[in-house]
Amino acid sequence: MNIAVVGAGLMGRAAVYDLAHNKDVEKIGLFDINLSLARRIARGYGGGKTLAKRLDAANTKLAQKEFVNYHAVISAVTYRYNPGLAKAAIRAGAHFVDMGGNNDVVAEEFKLHKKAKAAGVMMIPDCGLAPGMVSIIAAGDIGKFDKPESLHIRVGGLPQKPRPPLDYQMVFSAEGLVNEMVEPVLAVRNGEKIMLDPMTEIETLTFTGLGKFEAFTTSGGISTLPKTYGRILKNIDYKIIRYPGHCEKFKAMIGLGFSDDRKIEIDGVRVSPRSVFKTMLNKSLSFDEPDMVLVQVITEGKVRGRKRRHVSEIIDYYDRKSGLTAMMRCTAFPVAIIAAMAAGGKIKATGVHPQESVVDPDLFERELAARKIRLVRRWMK
Repeated sequence: MNIAVVGAGLMGRAAVYDLAHNKDVEKIGLFDINLSLARRIARGYGGGKTLAKRLDAANTKLAQKEFVNYHAVISAVTYRYNPGLAKAAIRAGAHFVDMGGNNDVVAEEFKLHKKAKAAGVMMIPDCGLAPGMVSIIAAGDIGKFDKPESLHIRVGGLPQKPRPPLDYQMVFSAEGLVNEMVEPVLAVRNGEKIMLDPMTEIETLTFTGLGKFEAFTTSGGISTLPKTYGRILKNIDYKIIRYPGHCEKFKAMIGLGFSDDRKIEIDGVRVSPRSVFKTMLNKSLSFDEPDMVLVQVITEGKVRGRKRRHVSEIIDYYDRKSGLTAMMRCTAFPVAIIAAMAAGGKIKATGVHPQESVVDPDLFERELAARKIRLVRRWMK
């Protein structure tokens, strides 16, 4: 099978690395607006079967011409390009998966269902870590209950050694980080869809051997889960994991207006506070130190008439051998797995679908285990 990756950034190179180690993948196309970067990543991560080419992700006509040569396409660029790339993939007859990042964009992609189905291709938006990997884990866990009632997802990407003032380092785009901290948060409470404020409802949780962390509401993490399970589950929510005290500090900066896109004048120059904020986050928090990804998926309901609570947990660390961060592994590997499944005929559905509806959780978990992303499950009273 042949698979194209658009974007040679952190997540794109991790996807290329994973595909290069997949014996069923014969050719990988790596496309980026920066050809020298794409060539460097192809040499360093592509396993001798990656071809680098220049492509502006906004040029959907050229993208379509290139995608004709591939069975599946992975978008590893910022979410605003995904609808155009998805349309190009459909016209080229290639399956399409992306890493999402914005609820409105994902909704726009789902409108392509009829076109994708008519073309005989599958599309899954919003893959990656959360939403993405956790959505498929949740699907498997929900299936363990006779009467599932609640789903609580907690996810975080953190430095292994916290560094003040935020005890955080950049592990993905600043745009995505700010976006999830300011947009309304979708949840299901008592069977009803509701919108919550971001950075609220702080709770404490513990990971064995690592100590205590805080979790709080942020947008985008549950994506299509309320639509998929809204009639089955009474409660669905998602929170991001951080070291204690992070939420209060970050929320203060948002409250001061640093996420505002409207330009203001400073010393005769009009600038966007949000652009300055993103620049400063990248400058001040790009430590490039070993990271970790923490995941807890908590499902509650009844099994044989008894109330039960099930926890699925992942603790993944920076991989020194490959040089891939935990966030790269846990975001890009799931996308690469799903793209290879689609290209290899292991996902039969066509059209646009939520991953939790069409990806086999058991097969997906085996693929994670093969990449040493270990899922630990336990039943609680």
